[in-house]
Amino acid sequence: MKVTALPQPVQTNADKLQAAAVELEATFLAEMLKSAGLGESRDSFGGGAGEDQFSSFLVQHQAQQLAQSGGVGLSEILFNSMMEKFNDG
Repeated sequence: MKVTALPQPVQTNADKLQAAAVELEATFLAEMLKSAGLGESRDSFGGGAGEDQFSSFLVQHQAQQLAQSGGVGLSEILFNSMMEKFNDG
């Protein structure tokens, strides 16, 4: 019996550009959250070395969730700009 792969959903160029724009916004938000002090060790009742090692993952995940839920509007601006460049080229 031959097993066939399930068809993959077709991803358009707009979908790819939208995903890239959200990823760029998430990266920007992660840097802003780090600059704001999120993920820094606390002086009291902190998680110690383990917290220090994994805090960057938490900050990145929080930034990704922020970007995927609308973020600050940066991804929309980036997407529109990339679509203009894509359509002009």
